[in-house]
Amino acid sequence: MKKFYLSLLSLFISCCAFAAPVIYLNQVAFDSNSPKVGVLQFDNKLTRPFSFNLVNVATGRVAYTGMLTHPETITDWLPGKLFFQANFSAFKTAGKYRLRIKYEGLVYTSYPFEIGESMVAKRTLSAIIHYYNKQRANTPGELAADAKMQLFGSNQRVDLRGGWCDASGDVSKYFSHLAYANYFSPQQTPLVTWSMVSASEAIPGLLNKWKLKDSLDSEALYGADYMMRALSKDDYFYMIVFSYFNKDPNARRVVGLLANSITTNQYQCAFREGGGMAIAALARISQWKKNGEFTSAQYLDGAKRAFAHLLINNTKYDDDGKENIIDDYCALMAATELWIATGEDQYRDEARKRAKNLNGRMTDAGYFISNDTNRPYFHASDAGLPVVALSRYLDKEKEDVYRAAALKTIRQSLDYQLAVTNKISNPFGYARQSFLFKGKVKDGFFIPHENETGWWWQGENARLGSLATAAVVGGRLAYPAEGNWGIKSTLADYAERQLSWIMGCNPYSISFIYGFGKNNMPYMASNYGHGSERGGISNGVTGKDGCPDGSGIDFKKEAKGDEWRWTEQWIPHAAWFLQAVAVMAQPADISK
Repeated sequence: MKKFYLSLLSLFISCCAFAAPVIYLNQVAFDSNSPKVGVLQFDNKLTRPFSFNLVNVATGRVAYTGMLTHPETITDWLPGKLFFQANFSAFKTAGKYRLRIKYEGLVYTSYPFEIGESMVAKRTLSAIIHYYNKQRANTPGELAADAKMQLFGSNQRVDLRGGWCDASGDVSKYFSHLAYANYFSPQQTPLVTWSMVSASEAIPGLLNKWKLKDSLDSEALYGADYMMRALSKDDYFYMIVFSYFNKDPNARRVVGLLANSITTNQYQCAFREGGGMAIAALARISQWKKNGEFTSAQYLDGAKRAFAHLLINNTKYDDDGKENIIDDYCALMAATELWIATGEDQYRDEARKRAKNLNGRMTDAGYFISNDTNRPYFHASDAGLPVVALSRYLDKEKEDVYRAAALKTIRQSLDYQLAVTNKISNPFGYARQSFLFKGKVKDGFFIPHENETGWWWQGENARLGSLATAAVVGGRLAYPAEGNWGIKSTLADYAERQLSWIMGCNPYSISFIYGFGKNNMPYMASNYGHGSERGGISNGVTGKDGCPDGSGIDFKKEAKGDEWRWTEQWIPHAAWFLQAVAVMAQPADISK
């Protein structure tokens, strides 16, 4: 009996010493023509070359065999762990698969995923459209309150019916927030609308084939109608309808917003505060010659009036009275779309001026400068927008001298993104960035938690989608190539790794697209029956809570009320993901 217990103890110790390998993989889909990479984690060094298999789920047969790469580490995240990449980019056969390895006599398999032509778009776009439709602020209580929305500090009321609730835990409606911090203004409702228009124009054939075109276009027109209502009689846009997190829809007001939910009457949008992207979206959708509750002519007229107003008043609305890089790329987008829509020289000249401003903000290192001194441009949701704006500008600009300058800037920015991301061991390929922290430029995975907002940091899935979009649209101009979405392989790999992270290939094995993959976020309820929806994308992973420079890594499903930083769905995430998968599904013209 004593020998028996000793044997059990020996077996227990042996089992405790053995740590099973972990497979991290996109849990949703890969495009046939895209890079395809998984990550495997081991506690011990492998003593021999190690293979992996792709197994067809339907037949159970091995469809592909590959070798793991050399080991890598991520000391800042998971010290002592070894990571190996499983690259099966060469495999393109459509089907449903699992990645499988055999280790220490045991078999380990991944969650199943699909491969196919434009498969990421095919799998996700219907759900994303559904998500936005369910985010509409259109319950009876909201519509009644919004029809007579009171301006902060005034008895005046305006009709602000429509729009989308901003997040699964916040039924406010934003053109942008964080305006007071000057360098962090995210593009929210206007970006969503512009993204829908852009996606619809990128892949109309596929959308019709999948019977999604009408619903996507309807959602975009719905967004345009809200922006028209938000355009004041004085030709500026109202920035925010704020709920104060009150369950009574009548408690909401049109406001400007400071830290800690302090509200003001500074609710006029500057270019960087949603005004530029709203103008761009209205001008672009006007060319559809389709009417929502407003006509296409009214969309264009609204865009023109708002642009003319901001040419005179923009710095008055900028909180520090000075323009910065966000004004430049948002005004570039606005001027470009008006130039495309009208062909008028005044918009051409403004677009060229803003493109020149962006070119002038590029450093020798390859990152943009936000201000007039030394602050690198970094952004938790729109980091790819400068390149996307320049790329859209080049859809219209035909003069060689202006094209060459913009292409040089795009090339420098993309080169920098690859360089800073690959500067250190980075098996997941997560996009790194340069930022200013305590007066010094520093590189890291996540934005610093101590920043100009005083409080705001959260998961950066929108940033990943924006950078993936920039890599594709900018890469087709600066680094065209056959295959790989029409861009060079290093850029394609970079773009794929950002979306795969969102779809589950991250150290927490979480698919941040609600309703897809093995592991999802907890459901988050909100006022008026809103909350988490299939197709919505949560904030995601951050630097370690408590690390002011954003170092380390963290993800929490519960954090005494602060779990929103990781788990909350937010409309810019799905907007950038929508843009990225649409341009990836778009046939590439590498002759440009």
